[in-house]
Amino acid sequence: MHRISVLLIIFSWILSACGSSPSIWGIAQTPTPALSSSTSPLIDPFAVQDDPVSFPTSTPPAEAEETVTPAPTPDGASPVIEATYTPSLDAAPFLYYAQSGDMLPAIAKRFGVEESEITSDADLTKTTLIDPGALLVIPNRINEPATPNIQIMPDAEIVFSVTAADFDVEAFVKEQGGYLASFRDYLGSTGWIEGHAAIKRLAIENSINPRMILGLLEYESRWVSGQPIDLLHTDFPMGFNDYHYKGMSVQMVWAINTMSIAYYGWRAGTITHLEFPDGSKLRLDPRLNAGTVAIQYLFSRLYSQAQWAQIINPDSGFPAMYTEMFGDPWARADEVNPLFPPALTQPALTLPFEPNVQWNLTGGPHNGWGQINPSIYGQSHSVYSAIDFAPPTKKGGCDNTDTWVVAAAPGLVVRSENGAVMVDLDGDGYEQTGWNLLYMHMAAKGRVPVGTWLELNDRIGHASCEGGVSTGTHLHFARKYNGEWVTADGPIPFIMDGWRVVAGDAPYKGKLVRGDEEVIADLLGQSWSSIIRDENE
Repeated sequence: MHRISVLLIIFSWILSACGSSPSIWGIAQTPTPALSSSTSPLIDPFAVQDDPVSFPTSTPPAEAEETVTPAPTPDGASPVIEATYTPSLDAAPFLYYAQSGDMLPAIAKRFGVEESEITSDADLTKTTLIDPGALLVIPNRINEPATPNIQIMPDAEIVFSVTAADFDVEAFVKEQGGYLASFRDYLGSTGWIEGHAAIKRLAIENSINPRMILGLLEYESRWVSGQPIDLLHTDFPMGFNDYHYKGMSVQMVWAINTMSIAYYGWRAGTITHLEFPDGSKLRLDPRLNAGTVAIQYLFSRLYSQAQWAQIINPDSGFPAMYTEMFGDPWARADEVNPLFPPALTQPALTLPFEPNVQWNLTGGPHNGWGQINPSIYGQSHSVYSAIDFAPPTKKGGCDNTDTWVVAAAPGLVVRSENGAVMVDLDGDGYEQTGWNLLYMHMAAKGRVPVGTWLELNDRIGHASCEGGVSTGTHLHFARKYNGEWVTADGPIPFIMDGWRVVAGDAPYKGKLVRGDEEVIADLLGQSWSSIIRDENE
């Protein structure tokens, strides 16, 4: 659209717009969670429950009508204020500036419009990410109560970005001197582990900011600076009362998974509303950022809407406590933003195995780390950043293989443990910066050590079932950029030797496409999933 047309739309909006965004905040903070229960299998937080491989051989300016409703709180604190909204009859358009990680289909879903209805001077015909700061004019179709248009947490404080690359978890925990400083957790996969070590491992493996994990633990249970606030929060420090999730590490896994559903669901446009324990719903203001949505969504799973409104208050709720603990998160984020710079593209990659050896695509796009339990979360909205390849084995199942996994691109090995090899493509030694590739389920025997510089096609190790729960030997392969998992079938295509990953209609389904060729994902490794890398690739 021509610039003059956009300016005319903006001018007409200025002439007609009126009013101001209402505040939903009252005066009391009530950090006592509502209890929930569900059924789910027992969880080992550090066992990657990968795939069942079985390979045999708010509105713009609007008038608000505030209704004060005293809501008694569990601890007898002052009542909170709930607000109801009457949308303005003035259908002025949204003037939205694109944020890092925005793509046109997701924006359209968040605003409830068709892609073709969004206009801009920027080129919206591209299938790549929209450049941060691009102005979009979007029709106002939102006619229901929505959250405040106030961003409370930057994206860089949710994902394990460079803002926390030099954060010393152990030193911070010991300095605080609370319950966590002397706590030890027992994990089925590794045995006893110090509390600070468990936090660090959760952060690294899930690529979640360690400050955020500690902040949530402190806010909900006071584990970091003091003692658990009650017996419930000793066993269930996040207040998620499900005996399958008893213990600090698994409670934090629940919190991490819940935030990830919202964070990546917002990126994809699959999350547009919050649902509270009583079944009530509230639309997310479409101008929010993914980090803010992650926090709002997590607390909506534990608290009533009235309590939630106090918790997300940037002046007195969780954001205020987080800033007091760690300093200004926005100042840290400004040093690294945007997480996705303009015109970002994937570096050239080859298929991660040697030429002239048959492998099979056994898993289309699915979760980059761990597994979202549908009995807890319902339909998964997590980012589908990983794909699976399986080599031939003599006996099937978790049989050993002599087949090698190789480097799909040059880089530095920055992590090699617990079945995982992380390769840093920019070579700066941090997996929180630039492009990184995860090779998962690498057998300990023959696995490349930390500190090794890999050239293209250098051997990394052998596929196995190690490092998680899996029924078949395979390679779990995923990308990260600046600490954020990158969806396999999205605006930054996952391409290897010209093969592009295409998602299916469910996790693990999908295919590889190159010109007229197709390789269809199949958990059993049947003939249509076979792929052989050419000698010249």
